[in-house]
Amino acid sequence: MALRFLVVEGNTRGARQAHKEAYGLTLSESYAEVIHGIDDDSVCDIAFPTDEGANLPDAAGLESYDGIVLTGSHLNIYDRTPDILRQIDLMRAVYASRTPSFGSCWGLQVAAVAADGDVRPNPLGREVGIARKLTATEAGRTHPLLEGRPAAYDAPAIHLDVVTALPGDCTVLASNAISPVQAAEIRQNGGVFWGVQYHPEFSLSELAAILSRRTDILVREGFCRTAEEAVAYTQDLSALDKDPSRFDLAWRHGIDAEILDPHRRIREIRNFIEHRVKTQKSVRGRA
Repeated sequence: MALRFLVVEGNTRGARQAHKEAYGLTLSESYAEVIHGIDDDSVCDIAFPTDEGANLPDAAGLESYDGIVLTGSHLNIYDRTPDILRQIDLMRAVYASRTPSFGSCWGLQVAAVAADGDVRPNPLGREVGIARKLTATEAGRTHPLLEGRPAAYDAPAIHLDVVTALPGDCTVLASNAISPVQAAEIRQNGGVFWGVQYHPEFSLSELAAILSRRTDILVREGFCRTAEEAVAYTQDLSALDKDPSRFDLAWRHGIDAEILDPHRRIREIRNFIEHRVKTQKSVRGRA
């Protein structure tokens, strides 16, 4: 029987449209493509909890899925607007459903807050482009989420906010110099969530599409000196995605096979499907 996933998009309608215009897909559509690439028989539904009146799954609906995935978002969770509160409430329901769940960036932040943790702007500033020297904690070195990752690795990333107060039942699995919580397992109300602060689902082209709409931030926050430099950076990322053999670009930007090789880049998502979704499908009598 095919695996059934619910992909929960964290963006508002306008942000979804902007991403689709820049990249051709929304974040949730892109995430569903990654899941299909791992398991081509899988079925992915998409939910938009930021939309007022959205038809969201009830408890039985959440339990009917084999896995639930939360995307990134342009929102800041401490704003606690109605579109954010709906996402927190949905994540609490996901925990209660005990359906295996995973999230990237915003997804990790929603999961943390839904389990009574906290998220705030990073006093060290934004992490943008590539998260460097991600390193497993002692617990992370043997955790199946990071199975196959080297001792230190890089991954696509873009975020200002970080988890600043851990939920009560949380194990930090990876960190780096920018954020002490780069990967974690959170247990709440019988449910288990695996998440990362970075974006293993992002190709360099999708990352470039996002950064191309944020060149003002890259300049204002000192990542690039001029708008032209920022544009050139995004163009290099796109070119490298189209042709990973471009050693000159990989060398210039310090991008290695952990990002260039799609199989290695999406490792955490594959590990979630193999070690949580498929095993729990059997435990829950769905296999």
